Amino acid sequence: MGPLVVNEIISPDTNLFLAFLIGIGFGFVLESSGFSSSRKLAGMFYGYDTTVLKVFFTAAITALLGMLFFSLFGWVDLSLIYINPTFLHSAIVGGVIMGAGFIMGGFCPGTAFCAISIGKLDALAFIGGLFIGIVAFTEGYPMFEELYKAEFMGTPTINEFLGLSRGLFSFGLIAAAFGMFWVGEWAEKKFPREEY
Repeated sequence: MGPLVVNEIISPDTNLFLAFLIGIGFGFVLESSGFSSSRKLAGMFYGYDTTVLKVFFTAAITALLGMLFFSLFGWVDLSLIYINPTFLHSAIVGGVIMGAGFIMGGFCPGTAFCAISIGKLDALAFIGGLFIGIVAFTEGYPMFEELYKAEFMGTPTINEFLGLSRGLFSFGLIAAAFGMFWVGEWAEKKFPREEY
């Protein structure tokens, strides 16, 4: 959520305070969207509730267009934005582990904390699993290091990887989002579920 322009416009303490407020706002939006409900989250995978899909695609295309236009107007230098390095094998293994947990229980780390903040005790199992996983990975890192660092790809963006311009990739992602919205609506009609 940051850092904002630290030491030039605002102090580091103000930056942390603003990040705290942004975090509260983000949690409020998650809860208002129903993301603290494991049934709603799991519903995405079973097809009866695609709210999560719609919200995340909407957020992705909003952020994408915002950054693209900010770059075009010269307000943001995209070359200065940090991109996490890609280690393909560990990304795939981590994605499978997290995806399996998400499907089985209906929580990811962020939504589990959102749920526990409003008193949903089933989220405790996922928060406990999160901390067990962190400790196991940290303590067992020498065993996992080779897998963790396998297939280093640098820091490519998807449009660079596909050989597309930013504008063309943005258009394609927006088209894919509208396609997924249509698929989501179709799935909700095809696999209806009583209100929960």
